[in-house]
Amino acid sequence: MNPFVEHHQQSIRFQYSCFDRMLLNAVVQPMQQPAMIVGFLDKCRQVPSITKAYLRDVSDDYHRFVGRLAAEQRVPIIEPPRGVRREDWVEPFYQRLGSRFGIAVILKSRENARIAVSYATPRGGNRIEVLTRFVWQYYFYLRDRDWGRMFVRVSTYFPFNARVCVNQHEWLARQLQREGIFFRKAANAFVQCADPQRLQHLADGLTPSDLEVPVQGWLRELVPFYASTDSNRMVDCVYRLFCSQVEYCTNLIFKERAALDRVAERLLDLNRNIGRPDKLSTVFGYRITKRYRGGLKTQIADHHLGNPVIRSEYKDSSIKQYVRDHRVLRTEATSYNTWDLGIGKSISNLPQLRRVMHGINDRYLAIQQDVLETYIDRGQLARLRQPTISASGRRTPGLKLDDPRLLAVMQALTCFIHVARAGRFRTRDLHQRAAETLGLTTDTYRLGQLRYDLAKLRAKGLVVKVPKTQTYRLTAPGFRICVVFLKLAHRVYAPFAAAVLEPVQHDAALSDQRRAQLDQLYAGVDHALDALLDHLGVRPAA
Repeated sequence: MNPFVEHHQQSIRFQYSCFDRMLLNAVVQPMQQPAMIVGFLDKCRQVPSITKAYLRDVSDDYHRFVGRLAAEQRVPIIEPPRGVRREDWVEPFYQRLGSRFGIAVILKSRENARIAVSYATPRGGNRIEVLTRFVWQYYFYLRDRDWGRMFVRVSTYFPFNARVCVNQHEWLARQLQREGIFFRKAANAFVQCADPQRLQHLADGLTPSDLEVPVQGWLRELVPFYASTDSNRMVDCVYRLFCSQVEYCTNLIFKERAALDRVAERLLDLNRNIGRPDKLSTVFGYRITKRYRGGLKTQIADHHLGNPVIRSEYKDSSIKQYVRDHRVLRTEATSYNTWDLGIGKSISNLPQLRRVMHGINDRYLAIQQDVLETYIDRGQLARLRQPTISASGRRTPGLKLDDPRLLAVMQALTCFIHVARAGRFRTRDLHQRAAETLGLTTDTYRLGQLRYDLAKLRAKGLVVKVPKTQTYRLTAPGFRICVVFLKLAHRVYAPFAAAVLEPVQHDAALSDQRRAQLDQLYAGVDHALDALLDHLGVRPAA
């Protein structure tokens, strides 16, 4: 069981993990190459010369087809206003559709798409290129028998590249309905389920064919240009589906809102540093090197969810955590390029993608629990302060809470432990981070000094040398002890020392309800410390 879940299991009603939104690019692969386009239109459609006029006629034919489809199904074609959230804006059309399956509304919008472009050549012929152009595209918002609400976006220009958006929560709801299992779904999460184990089994049982079969059916219906004729089958004119954006979420449904609010408040306060570059590499399982060129940042945003969202980025992937519907703590990994995770974009890789993204969420929660609740007994702390005498009689100083160099190394270690999959590191890998933490350069904080500080941790068994290599590894107990030292130094020792040396008046105008719990606790200790100093006869200088 995940340490975070295990620690809070008394407050959690049930949990489940599944894909959330999935954006899929649908392309006819041969039609992405100019030579294949020329060959297909010449042999299968008897179009020897592909002119601008011909491509324009193909686009006009598709516009007329969509118009007829809308008239037959009695759905409107609308250009939505700018700045609206389309999922919310189309809600009245879904309400009008009722429980029926089919198209609810067709939206029309100008966006970028890859299309075939014809250029006249000096010799009187035509040259074909596939370029990105700003063209009209149709969004078909519909309700599918298997996937519920979804949309299919189709470009109005050849080769009619498309994009499909589905959500496994919708798919799971349809499966639970078919099996007669009671559930209650609030917005985009299950908050009640009569059989959580079956829910998880269904979520893990999603196969590529479960996704491809219904999507291919809609693409055949919405793009008649690639009708299933013998000539089209000869050149494999079938849409292939590739992941453009994939979200995988782990949902913890709490029994009481108050319990979730307490956890969420602590997470916001204590876990902001989980998005630091070095920590992110453990969550995503890949090492960050000097050649890394992707995004690395953490931000707290709104995202129209009613609660703060902690979002950390790694390359073209991210992980975010937030509270939704006052009962669900959601941890959600998102990838805009699955190659960042070492997985191809084809939907045939869906099982592997599920396993990797589930591991990302699991590691994120495990690291959080290490930061939230790290236990160490006072006797162990006392032993850590004592010098270590080796078998040869060599004396190594103990670990002191007020040693800035030691704390800098611990800070670098608790970040860097997540860089490599096996948790290995070299001293030069820690050097830059430790120097930056001290506010020094690698010239003023030399590598020899780092090795000396690292030797103190090795003497206590917190860091071990990997046999037959020049690398080291931070042990699991070592990680916990480093976290305790950093908490004591940064959250206890530093604030209370500052309270004595540079006291700051608390804002008495704010009520306790409007102040964070951590601020209230600090203020309480601050007042108690003032009373203690006053009792001892210690007065701050005027």
